[in-house]
Amino acid sequence: MAQPPTPAGDGPDGLATSTTDWPTPDGLGSTPQTAVPADEQLAPAVREVIDRLRDERWTVGVIGLGYVGLPLAVAASQRGLDVIGFDIDDAKVAAVSAGHSHVGDVDDDTLKAAVHAGARFTTDQQQLSEADAILVAVPSPLGRNRQPDLSFIEAAAATITRVARPGQLISLESTTYPGTTEDHLLPAVQAAGLTLDTDVFVTFSPERVDPGNELTTSSIPKVVGGVTPTSTAVGVAAYLRLVDTVHPVSTARAAELTKLLENTYRAVNIAMVNELTHVADTFGIDIWEVIDAAASKPFGFQPFYPGPGVGGHCIPLDPQFLAWRARELRTPTRFIDLAEDVNVHMPDYVVGRVTRLLNDVGTAVSRARILGVGAAYKRDVGDDRESPAIDVLRLLRSAGATVTVFDPHVPPDQLARHGFDIVDDLTAAADHDLAIVLTDHRSIDFAELAEHAPRVFDTRGVYRRLGLHPSTVHHL
Repeated sequence: MAQPPTPAGDGPDGLATSTTDWPTPDGLGSTPQTAVPADEQLAPAVREVIDRLRDERWTVGVIGLGYVGLPLAVAASQRGLDVIGFDIDDAKVAAVSAGHSHVGDVDDDTLKAAVHAGARFTTDQQQLSEADAILVAVPSPLGRNRQPDLSFIEAAAATITRVARPGQLISLESTTYPGTTEDHLLPAVQAAGLTLDTDVFVTFSPERVDPGNELTTSSIPKVVGGVTPTSTAVGVAAYLRLVDTVHPVSTARAAELTKLLENTYRAVNIAMVNELTHVADTFGIDIWEVIDAAASKPFGFQPFYPGPGVGGHCIPLDPQFLAWRARELRTPTRFIDLAEDVNVHMPDYVVGRVTRLLNDVGTAVSRARILGVGAAYKRDVGDDRESPAIDVLRLLRSAGATVTVFDPHVPPDQLARHGFDIVDDLTAAADHDLAIVLTDHRSIDFAELAEHAPRVFDTRGVYRRLGLHPSTVHHL
């Protein structure tokens, strides 16, 4: 959910005073005065690079053509820049070169327009040497033991060593812990024989995407922090050609931590309201009513809502980058650890509520037929990575239930990989003992679902939000 801007100033509610702002050019967010040096403070050669990035047509190189890299490449093309997109996946490169997008936020027509405008996609890393700026947007998952897996970033760094040349900006966008840009990208350009701030410039600018919603890559403000103030200045000049607003920060580490703060904030607050859901249920209180009532306060409260857990590529993962690095430095992250524990166990809590609901009508979960409505991690996307819906459905299946799934966004072959039977019509709900709403896609007719299902367990509050109150619907 988009957060409203919070005013800075002395006073209650923990609001801190703002740093001293200084006049900034159009598109530049307010920032501490030391973040970006004035042009006259920069060496003439650096000013030449900045002037070219501001005023001329130049080439953007993108490493990684996934859910971040492909929209970034298309946005650069739409802004009149040349584009070279690199990926190691032959099939992916062939598809995007033919105008076939695998990313929900980039439709085929938009991608074809970029290709027609000259954007090229390749598996030949040497073509990246033509780029004036190389933006690294590769996956940064967690390993089996919830430790950061930097193998993709390390591979991208090795590519940069082979292709970097004087005059380039190198910017990492992949989510990671503070210090990664300095520890991996800076040595990569140095291994290429290049001198920082003379030959090459290195920054971190965290990816910000909101799949399934209307915000575009170019309309979302970008945070940029260089490993030096000079690199920050070059990075700001480049990114102002890609997006409407840039917010510079003093260091790459500050930019890295900014991304982790954004999603740790969400993870912690979601965990709090998930835990309060347990408490409210014990008291026999409707948590949704309580949140709506609290949200009527015009200050000091931002509503978050419960659900079956957290999923996707950000909220379940990003706080763990920070927690892992903090543990290495012997610094506790108690809020992060507690939030993960609460959120990870929400699928178990949901299954417990379903079991209780079925028991109330004399049906054991081990003999029940259950329809899972939605498998994606959030509404209106076809992405089931880290989806709590999948966890809930697996737990129900392990308890002996017969589980089928309806999701108009997640591809059937993707659902089939989880071993679920699939239905494509809500009338099938009549053949089940219970339908559980796990993802509230706007394309689903929830009124029709309630007409067919003998009972519905709504984990997303969608019926309340739509003003629908069928007697067969039960809320988390």
